[in-house]
Amino acid sequence: MSKKALIIIDIQKDYFEGGAIELVNPVEASLNARKILDYFRENHLPIAHIQHVSANPEAMPIFVEGTKGFDIHENVKPLDGEKVFRKYFPNSFRGTGLLEYLKENEVTEVVITGMMTHMCVDATTRAAFDFEYKCTVIGDACASRDLEINGNTVKSADVHHAFLAALEFFYAEIKSTEEFLSA
Repeated sequence: MSKKALIIIDIQKDYFEGGAIELVNPVEASLNARKILDYFRENHLPIAHIQHVSANPEAMPIFVEGTKGFDIHENVKPLDGEKVFRKYFPNSFRGTGLLEYLKENEVTEVVITGMMTHMCVDATTRAAFDFEYKCTVIGDACASRDLEINGNTVKSADVHHAFLAALEFFYAEIKSTEEFLSA
């Protein structure tokens, strides 16, 4: 019998309007993540909140401890007793107790939401798969941003969908909030 856990990655205020690195549609993504979070709470399933910490605030002035932008957004604020793991790298397993937490709770499947699709969601999903977890990414509960390469701008929607498509090719099942909740 499989046991699911929710991993909510970096839904922090720096990604929202007025934050240090605004994403496209972070409010919508966070509200969908909240619906998934409510499902896990109602079903008493393990929840892991991931909070990014800037390892070098001078070079990367986002997620600086003690600033407003560092805080987890109120739409997915952890309740007392819910696990919060602080990380310094895109992969939520690296340097955290996440893997041990999932093992202690006998988890076999992870459901992943969060920010940014092309960075921490991607890195965490691939790592979870490598640790032999069945992975589901809730695509509309994730957000990304425009990226630039060689003077060309890649629009956020294209970045988001390209990374979800790459994950679905081998690493994860991609579902919408509605698809997940109605299954």
